Amino acid sequence: MIRIQGLTKRYGSVAALKGIDLSIAAGEIFAYLGPNGAGKTTTIRILAGLTRPGGGRCTVNGCDVVRQSLEARRAVGLVPQAINLDRELAVAENLEVHGRLFAMPAAARRRRIAELLDYVGLAQRPHALVKTLSGGLQRRLMIARALLHEPPVLLLDEPTVGLDPEIRRRIWALVKKIQAGGTTVLLTTHYIEEAEFLADRVAFVDEGSIVALDTPRALMATQGAWAIDRFDGGGLETSCFADREAAQAFGAAQADSFTVRRVNLEDAFLALTGKKVAPQRGEH
Repeated sequence: MIRIQGLTKRYGSVAALKGIDLSIAAGEIFAYLGPNGAGKTTTIRILAGLTRPGGGRCTVNGCDVVRQSLEARRAVGLVPQAINLDRELAVAENLEVHGRLFAMPAAARRRRIAELLDYVGLAQRPHALVKTLSGGLQRRLMIARALLHEPPVLLLDEPTVGLDPEIRRRIWALVKKIQAGGTTVLLTTHYIEEAEFLADRVAFVDEGSIVALDTPRALMATQGAWAIDRFDGGGLETSCFADREAAQAFGAAQADSFTVRRVNLEDAFLALTGKKVAPQRGEH
């Protein structure tokens, strides 16, 4: 459904993407995981037709994003990081405008709007102004808008940023529901647990390159099964082990306090890149 071959992009002297190769199957939830500045949003923008690639080739649903840009854009629903709804319009009016932009027939547009408002839990609030909605409800509305023209691919760029844990989990359930309907989902996120729970496969991207790609379980297994976090006076140190007994034995031999936990995706990313998956400023 999504194929990327040798994708490059530069912003002046900065190489945002350095030859990305990626293939995402129909119906898959694929997570693109990395720190800000890694190239995640640049990839999303190229797939959505908002940024022109510097080199390489991308296709969405078989359509080249440069040579068949209109067809490729119709195959994509985009939920960007920033909430870009019209705050002075009502919930249903935001969807109405989107449907008209995609030249949806009136009857189909009205039917689809009603379906999606029910789908995202906003059926009782079609006339509410967007500015009166909570951040979580606005995110749901953005997802409904992206799905309105029935694209086979949904691009989610940090869809739960700034939301509290309970609301994030509601969005997760919605994303799983979307996948169950056959839609392919490409997700960027800083939340490790989000990628672990949602994704069929994960790519670790750092400084414009993919450094690892596999299932969440396989990526975590490269580091073992259990981890110990301990503060040694100079900072937090993490050590990974094949089993819990080995982890506890290591911890008991240390003078510092420690906690034992399951290995997570951040442990694998840190081992491969030496970096934390944490929000920073200045992503391209």
